[in-house]
Amino acid sequence: MATAMVDSGIQNTLKALRIKELNEGSSTGTKFFSSGEVIDSHSPVDGTLIARVRSTTKEDYERIMERASEAFEVWRLKPAPQRGEIVRQFGQRLRELKEPLGKLVSYEMGKSYQEGLGEVQEMIDICDFAVGLSRQLHGLTMHSERPGHRMYEQYHPLGVVGIISAFNFPVAVWAWNTALAWVCGDVCVWKPSEKTPLCGIACQHIIADVLKENSLPEGISCLINGDYRVGEFMTHDKRIPLVSATGSIRMGKIVAQAVAGRLGKSLLELGGNNAIIVTPKADIKMTVIGAVFGAVGTAGQRCTSTRRLIVHESVYDKVKEALIAAYGQLRIGNPLDETNHVGPLIDRDAVKMYKEALEQVVAQGGKILVEGGVLEGEGYESGCYVKPAIAEAKNTFEIVQHETFAPILYLIPYSGEVENAIALQNGVVQGLSSAIMTGDLREAEKFLSAAGSDCGIANVNIGTSGAEIGGAFGGEKETGGGRESGSDAWKIYMRRQTNTINYTTELPLAQGIKFDL
Repeated sequence: MATAMVDSGIQNTLKALRIKELNEGSSTGTKFFSSGEVIDSHSPVDGTLIARVRSTTKEDYERIMERASEAFEVWRLKPAPQRGEIVRQFGQRLRELKEPLGKLVSYEMGKSYQEGLGEVQEMIDICDFAVGLSRQLHGLTMHSERPGHRMYEQYHPLGVVGIISAFNFPVAVWAWNTALAWVCGDVCVWKPSEKTPLCGIACQHIIADVLKENSLPEGISCLINGDYRVGEFMTHDKRIPLVSATGSIRMGKIVAQAVAGRLGKSLLELGGNNAIIVTPKADIKMTVIGAVFGAVGTAGQRCTSTRRLIVHESVYDKVKEALIAAYGQLRIGNPLDETNHVGPLIDRDAVKMYKEALEQVVAQGGKILVEGGVLEGEGYESGCYVKPAIAEAKNTFEIVQHETFAPILYLIPYSGEVENAIALQNGVVQGLSSAIMTGDLREAEKFLSAAGSDCGIANVNIGTSGAEIGGAFGGEKETGGGRESGSDAWKIYMRRQTNTINYTTELPLAQGIKFDL
């Protein structure tokens, strides 16, 4: 990996994270070299080429899998609290490197510096959660119908867990998976997005140091780089019992079919088309704050970004006017400048999709309320900065049914009771995050009931964007059904085993069956 010319502040960031030499630690933290294709990492902030990284070849991958498999033989036998201690040390190292890693996330991906720091904090938080979990990997004890028998169930490590992450959360989603997988006794092979490879290399350096200091195999944490072709190494590999993949619905369907074809398990976190319902009983000020942050935060590139605002006709004009006024105050620019609200999209392909979406909503009968457009001139040289836009639309528009990873918010009116709004909210193929703004307890409870939101996340009086690590994160329908992070999400990283122990000198059979010899 070779770094290019970036300013001194970013150079110091790269130096702190040990990103400096061609092919150093290109896959597992080991010192072998890759001959794969070159991946250029350009910053969407200013268009600068930050570094060049070598992608993983098939030969590299086989060596990595050999290291990972060997490491699993050691790691799975460590008591879970000892594995938790390693995760604790990793979390502490993240605390020490929070500033440079957060800055790299911001510079390579384009989200605000505050959001970059927040993403690293999510990594720290999941480490803390996992450390506690390492002493709580509980099974069950059950009564047997046979005298002198005891039954219980326990959980064992799965093996090598494959992780495929997306560019929009280049470090946190990996940590959600790997911190839990590690305390469960698994080892991990991670393919970060080819759009943010340096964030992956930085994280690999951090955990590799922790493993080395504790005389543990480096294969406990492995890194591979490249595009979808490198990801296919994992999805078709029978040595990987679980593949956790975050990305588009299209990608998820391909991964699911490949993994299911070999009877493996997949954990899918795919697209969202998230809505906030605004009832007549809503607090308009709270609504505007939640909607604006949800729609423009990370330049609309969160899977939980607010795409649709479903507003009762009695407050529709009031909400619309407040939103237009709020959008007029947004500052767009370099995300490392904390006075700016909105940074760039990830690349010019994303800008193209943004422009096409705005064209389509008009062609399908919508009306633009807040004009979009690509920003040019000083400070916008990368060509990735766009204006957050608002459009009036119908839920049935094809473009509204589609997830556009950009800051476009669709305003959709509804009439009648809250059930009509819930039907609109549920009337898309995605099922990740949802919210209702209301001061009416009955409306809130209807939204949360079995006949309410069909999403994996349903919030009351907060927006769709953002999640705490204590709760399981994920969605239903074409969002994939996966759950990561908190609650009992750890169970997917382990295999369940039922045990029956006979402590007598006889062998009674279940259900009273007689089989005398």
